[in-house]
Amino acid sequence: PQQQQQGGGRPRGKRNNRSRRGGNRNNTQSQQGGDVANAPPASSAAAGARGDHIEEAPAKAQQTRDPVRPINQESEFFYEIDDCRFGIKRGFVPNMLVDGVVFVNQKLRELLFEELQHNTAGGFLPAVKQVANVASLPGIIEASMGMPDIHSGYGFAIGNVAAFDMANPDAVISPGGVGFDINCGVRLIRTNLTEEEVMPHKEAIAQGLFEQIPVGVGSGGSVKCTLEELDQILNRGVDWAIEKGFAWPEDKTFCEEEGHMKSADASKVSQRAKTRGIHELGSLGAGNHYTEVQVVEEIYDEEAARAMGITKVGQVCAMIHCGSRGLGHQVATDFLQLFDKTMKTPLNDKQLACAKIDSQEGQNYLAAMACAANFAWTNRQGIMHQVRDVFSKIFNKSARDLDMHLVYDVSHNVAKIEDHLINGQQKKLLLHRKGATRAFPPGHPLIPSAYKDVGQPVFIGGTMGTASYVLMGTKEGMEKSFGSTCHGAGRSLSRAKSRRTLQANDVLDHLKKLGISIRIQTSKLAMEEAPETYKDVHEVIDTAHRAGLSKKCLRLRPIAVIKG
Repeated sequence: PQQQQQGGGRPRGKRNNRSRRGGNRNNTQSQQGGDVANAPPASSAAAGARGDHIEEAPAKAQQTRDPVRPINQESEFFYEIDDCRFGIKRGFVPNMLVDGVVFVNQKLRELLFEELQHNTAGGFLPAVKQVANVASLPGIIEASMGMPDIHSGYGFAIGNVAAFDMANPDAVISPGGVGFDINCGVRLIRTNLTEEEVMPHKEAIAQGLFEQIPVGVGSGGSVKCTLEELDQILNRGVDWAIEKGFAWPEDKTFCEEEGHMKSADASKVSQRAKTRGIHELGSLGAGNHYTEVQVVEEIYDEEAARAMGITKVGQVCAMIHCGSRGLGHQVATDFLQLFDKTMKTPLNDKQLACAKIDSQEGQNYLAAMACAANFAWTNRQGIMHQVRDVFSKIFNKSARDLDMHLVYDVSHNVAKIEDHLINGQQKKLLLHRKGATRAFPPGHPLIPSAYKDVGQPVFIGGTMGTASYVLMGTKEGMEKSFGSTCHGAGRSLSRAKSRRTLQANDVLDHLKKLGISIRIQTSKLAMEEAPETYKDVHEVIDTAHRAGLSKKCLRLRPIAVIKG
């Protein structure tokens, strides 16, 4: 493998008297609009992506809009809620049970409407259509929501949040609402090192990480296990890693679900999925996955930063972004194919294949999804072990002496059963967060005691040349979006278009000028993951902050990037 080394419109008609989450409960349905995807789940190009966080449209799925409406008629279905939200009326696509609500500022909004007008979603349906189609799924409650980084994906948009009422016997679970890379997530590791101390060793750190962390499509893992041990990983997650000595006992405290979804049942995971996953544990993969060395550039909330052990500008951290690799991808593929054959619910989009939550098929998917989530936490743990080892070797100190503690680990491709207050009533909901991050407020019982006073940390990766952010969960976000926020910058160009319009050497030269050391497996990925291919992360963060979904705590600047 080649190794590169270098140091639309505006929504119309404001509507009032809406709930905090949006969704007019008195609209009548119209049968105008609607989209039907004809490609079966297995034909998705994502199915060939080796489980990495890539969702590309099926080759033959240039979906049609049926019937086709001019953009001015489409716009009649949009209404402004405030300067960070617009709504999508029922009737925009058939069978909508609730409205759509999308959290974007004016600049991000224009990108969405340009995509809708010119059908530039790279073969998928435009994201606003996908949000609307999700609003037609049985059992959905309040609204189908889009986070500030929303862009088109398989079935659900990436950045789509939807809650389903567990008390409704018709409520469904949809693998498209979780994604192919189950429990793709981000973890942040702090150190007691400063930028001044690290800069003389920056190239050595980048090279050490590149050598010790397997990267790229189909890469083998740094953690070896037997099939019997793999079942233990699927059932127990980070607890297995602690037993094997490549996780500290306290690491699990700072993972969502403590790194272990208890509903996991390895017997529900196919042999094919296990075969794909067994050799990939402790590997980064490709796509937008990365390990970065970062420097604290600005602190917005000193109290929250102190709670995380981050005390000053210039402090060095490491961020890891990856998921469940081929195992999670195969779990998604297996159940999309099964649901496509067994579901009896008529759908606007075949990519939304689903099953009733309480059906045997639905329960089996939730158990298998939990296994993939446990695999992903263990995978990130294996990578973190290598990060600690590299720093320890270079600075000739133990990882504990370098204070390399896990700040937190967040998931952004998962479905979870959660309790939420809806119109004064406590309800048990199944939350689909696809390309969206849980962001619980201060005092919530499911966040670590260290963060009880400040809220749950949320990590928002930028691009390999731009800042990342740490946000904190808020009470307002709990009320507006079921405690959910964005997960990254969000793509604005497809991978194919990036390869057509950018040159790898130009991208790498630009990163070098920014003082970023990069190790990347292929020049193709440099074009696909260039900063220009993503939305402006500062606009995304500003929208999440102003909308109250989460609040800014830290900004981090990359100085070394490892990608597949």
